Amino acid sequence: MAEAQFVQERREGVMSTHKVLRNTYMLLSMTLLWSAAMAGASMAMGVDYMGFLPLLLAFGLIFAISKLQNSVWGLVLVFVFTGVLGFALGPVINMYLQTAGGTQTVVTALSLTGMIFLSLSGYTLISKKDFSFMSGFLTVGLWVVIGCIVIAFVGSWMGYQVSALSLAISAAVVILMSGFILYDTSRILHGGETNYIMATVSLYLSIYNLFVHLLVLTGFMSDD
Repeated sequence: MAEAQFVQERREGVMSTHKVLRNTYMLLSMTLLWSAAMAGASMAMGVDYMGFLPLLLAFGLIFAISKLQNSVWGLVLVFVFTGVLGFALGPVINMYLQTAGGTQTVVTALSLTGMIFLSLSGYTLISKKDFSFMSGFLTVGLWVVIGCIVIAFVGSWMGYQVSALSLAISAAVVILMSGFILYDTSRILHGGETNYIMATVSLYLSIYNLFVHLLVLTGFMSDD
């Protein structure tokens, strides 16, 4: 009797995990398409770079999404959140497209982002490896990167050349976001994340930051 109950609970757990995975990747696909559409709209409109305003809005929306993650409003806010970040990305892409070899830079960054995400997610899903041990490393790494970004911002504001530091930050972010893709996919797979809305937000942020900082690195390597 106990064994049958254990088997039933295990089966239900597996089904629940598969449901979260399916819903997460479905929502992630829709938000990426929506974000791309909003980026295209801001590019067509010739919107200027918006500075830190989208970032502040994004932080507020993440807080609201976490509070409403179990309601339909949480789902609505996910599209608002990804739309805002997509719209803010348009001017950045336009800036690169206006440089020599800019189209190749954008396409290369986009291709690398897709390859990295698909390969890391695919590896985690196939191997079923638990990457929860990376939690501490990723947390420390995130705070170090944030600290370096603040230093770079202050240095730039004071008139210092911080291009080398900016490139180092972008390289670190690429490594960090790759780690987060492994970690977040593993959490879903092993039942650590049971809400597909929050899982989508986490993976979206990793993909978004991965693309932005690959743009920086590929742009530098093409001497633009």
